[in-house]
Amino acid sequence: MNNRRTPRITGIAVALAGLLFLAGGVWLSWLGGSPYYAAAGIGLLATGIGLAKGARWSLWVYAAVWLGTLLWSFYEAGLDVWQLEPRLMLPTLLGLYLLLPRVRNRLSPPAPASRVWNVASPVLAVALVGGLFFAHSWPQPSQPSQPVEPAAASPVAQADGSDQSGNDWAYYGRTPRGERWSPLAQITPQNVSKLTPAWEYRTGDLPRKGENVDGYEFNFEVTPTKVGDTLYICTPHSQIIALDAVSGAQKWRFDPKPDTHNNAYLACRGVAYYQAPAPRATCTQRIIAPVADARLVALDAETGKPCEGFGEQGFVSLRAHLGEVQPGFHFVTSPPLVVNDRVILGGWVYDGQKTHEPSGAVRAFDPLTGEMAWAWDVGRPDSPIAHPRADEQFTPGTPNAWGVYTADVARGLVYLPTGNAVPDYYGAQRRPFDEQYSSATVALDIETGRPRWSFQTVHHDLWDMDVPIGPSLVDLPGPGGSTLPALVQTTKRGELFVLNRETGQPISAVEEKPAPQGGLAEERVAKTQPYSVGMPSFAPPQVTEQDTWGITPLDQMLCRIEYKSMDYKGAFTPFTVEKKTLVYPAFDGVIDWHGASVDPEHKRLYANLSYIPFVAQTYARATAEQKGLVEPWDGNGTPPRPKKFAINPQYGTPYVVKVDPWLGIFGAPCKAPPWGQLAAVDLVKRTLLWKHDVGTTRDMAPFGLHTNLPLPTGIFNIGGNIVTRSGLIFMGATADDYLRAFDAGTGAELWRVRLPAGGQATPMTYMGNDGRQYVVIAAGGHGGLQTRAGDYLEAFALPRAGG
Repeated sequence: MNNRRTPRITGIAVALAGLLFLAGGVWLSWLGGSPYYAAAGIGLLATGIGLAKGARWSLWVYAAVWLGTLLWSFYEAGLDVWQLEPRLMLPTLLGLYLLLPRVRNRLSPPAPASRVWNVASPVLAVALVGGLFFAHSWPQPSQPSQPVEPAAASPVAQADGSDQSGNDWAYYGRTPRGERWSPLAQITPQNVSKLTPAWEYRTGDLPRKGENVDGYEFNFEVTPTKVGDTLYICTPHSQIIALDAVSGAQKWRFDPKPDTHNNAYLACRGVAYYQAPAPRATCTQRIIAPVADARLVALDAETGKPCEGFGEQGFVSLRAHLGEVQPGFHFVTSPPLVVNDRVILGGWVYDGQKTHEPSGAVRAFDPLTGEMAWAWDVGRPDSPIAHPRADEQFTPGTPNAWGVYTADVARGLVYLPTGNAVPDYYGAQRRPFDEQYSSATVALDIETGRPRWSFQTVHHDLWDMDVPIGPSLVDLPGPGGSTLPALVQTTKRGELFVLNRETGQPISAVEEKPAPQGGLAEERVAKTQPYSVGMPSFAPPQVTEQDTWGITPLDQMLCRIEYKSMDYKGAFTPFTVEKKTLVYPAFDGVIDWHGASVDPEHKRLYANLSYIPFVAQTYARATAEQKGLVEPWDGNGTPPRPKKFAINPQYGTPYVVKVDPWLGIFGAPCKAPPWGQLAAVDLVKRTLLWKHDVGTTRDMAPFGLHTNLPLPTGIFNIGGNIVTRSGLIFMGATADDYLRAFDAGTGAELWRVRLPAGGQATPMTYMGNDGRQYVVIAAGGHGGLQTRAGDYLEAFALPRAGG
C-alpha cells in the first residue's frame, strides 16, 4: 500500500484538476470559446483516476494530453514564449514529475524506470523555468552609440527665458516646451555604467492610515525644480523643501498643514519658480506651489517663508468662485506654469462622484500679488472672467485640465490638456461647450486667457480618456526648407497627434474611423473617433481570446471565460448594464501624466508605454445600493465616500460604474505580456525607430509581495523618461523599482540601479556647482501599481575625479 501512496495522492490531485478543467471547459465552449479545456479536462480526469489506481496506462493517457496541449499551444500562440508559458509550463513540469522513478516504479504492471530520470527530470525542469529569463533577445549593441560632444552641437534656440546651458531644471519638462531633454553630455553611453549614488534625502512624509488602501493613492511623484545651487521639491502632503543640489542637505522646509482627510489621491508632481523683474526686500525669487486642500502658496526661495504680498499672507484660495467645494473634490497635483508674469493652473476634480462638481476653469494669477489676471471658463468662452465679482461663480461640472501645462512663450500661447466633463462614464447630460473642449488640447493666449484653437483627441469621451499632460513642442522641417512650429500630443490611447502649434491643424494625417455603437439607453455614442494615421501608433491591437493569459492554465481558462462573457468590440466599446465591458486602453493609459521626451536636435520622441486592460461594470443605481456598493445620497453636504476608489457613484445619474484592472485569480494580468515597453519615433520620417520591452516581474508577486522571479515580461510603468544630448534615456517608472539608463540610438539597457522604493516619477538632471552632472529621481512608490512606498530622493553622479 505504501508503495502506491505517491501516485495515489498525485492521482487525486490530477483528477480534481481534471474536474475543474472539464467544468470550466464546458462553460467556455458554451460561450463559444476554445474546446481545448474541456478535452484536456477529460484527459486529466482519466489520468488522475489511473494514477490513483496505480495503473501504468495513466502515463500514456497523460502523454496524449501533453502532446495535444503542445500542438494546440503552437497552433494558438506560435513561438511567442509568454503566450506558451501558461499553456505549457505546468503541464510539462507535471510530465517531468511523472517520469521520476518514485512515481513510475510504483505503477502496475511493473516496468522499472532508469535512475537517470532522478537527475534528468529536475535538470529539465530547471532549464524550462530558467529559459524564461532568455525569452527575449534584449537589445545589446556591440558598443554603445557615440555621444554628441557638447561643443559640436549648438543649443536649440528657445525664447522662453529658461536656462539653455542645462545647469538648471526650472520647469517640469526643464523648459516650458515640455521636452524633458537636457543639453548636458558629461554622462555618456560609454561611462554611464560608472554612475554611483551621490546622496540620498528622506522627506519623512509617508502614507497615513487609510491613505494607501482600497485603491486610494499616496504617490511621491515629484520631479525636482533646480535653480542655481538649490533643488525644490514638494511631498504628497504638500510640504515644500529646499535642498543643496550637490550634497542633498536640507536648506529649509515649509509645511502648509493642508486638510487632506477626504482626498482620494495624494500627489504633488512639482513646484514652480519665479523671479521678480526688479529686486525686492524679500521674495525676489519665489517658489510657487500647490497645496493639497486647494490653495496656492508663494514662498521666498531663499528662506522658505511665505511671501506676505501674495494673496493673504502668502496664500491664495483656489476655491474662490467655484461655489460649494466639498473637501477633497478639488485640488492641484501638477506644478503651475509660470511664464510671462502669469501663474497658470487648473486643478484635479474628483472623478466620477456626482454631477455639478467644481468647475474645471483654468486661472491665471499675478505672481507678485496673487490677484487673478484671467480665468478661462468653457461655459462662457466668449467672455473670460478677468475680475469676477465676489458672488460670481464659474460654470460647474466643466472639463478640467489637471496635467502639466506647456507653452510657446515667444508666440504667447499656453497649451492645456483637458479632461472630460464629470461624471466621466456618463455623458447624456453634457452641454455643447462640454463636448467642444473635453479630452482636447487647447491653446490659450497667455496674456488674456482667450482660446486660440482646440483639437479634440476623443469625441464624447465615455471612458475617462482625458488628455493627461500638455504637448511637447518641437520645430520640424517643412516644405522648401521652411520650419514648421509643431507640437506632439501624447495620449492615453497611445495615439501621437502632431499639430501646428500656431493653428492646431494636423501636420501628420488624422482620420476619423467608425467607433463601436450601442451602450446605455439614455446615452449617445460618437459615430467616429480620430486616429493619427500619419504617425506610428502605440495603441494596442484588439484583444482576442487567444491573448488571454495567466500564471497557470487554470487562471488563463478563467480569464478566457470572463473574456467571452464580456462586451468587447475593441477600443471605445460603450458600457452596458447587461454585461461587463472590457476597456482597453483605459484611463491609466498607454501614456499617462508623464508624457514623452523629445530630442529637439535629432527630432526624436521617446515614450515609455504601459498596457493594462480594465473591466468596467455598470449598475443601475438601485442595484448598486442594494449590493452595498454605494450609499444613498440626497444631494446635501459631502457625498458618501465609496468603499473603494474603483467605484464611481455618479450621483445625479441613473448609473454606478466600477472599474478594475483585468486580473486573474492569482493577481496576474488576464492579457499576455508585454505589459511595458520603451519606444523611439523619428518625428521627421514619422517612423518607429525601435520598441523594446522594459521592466521585469521582480516586485509583482501575488498577494502584494515583492519577491517574484524577475522575468523579463516588460512591466507596468507610471512616470516619465528624460533624454540627454549625449544619447542617454533615464527612466524609473517601472513597477520593479529600478532606475535605468538606455542608449537612445538603440534602446539597449546600459545601466540600472535598485531603488529603495517604487520610482514612479519623472527623473531630472542638472550640473552641480562642483562640476558634476547629477541624475535625481523620487522613489516613493505608487498606490495604483502597489509598488513599495517610501520618501526617498535619490541622486547619482560619476565618481569625483581622483576618487
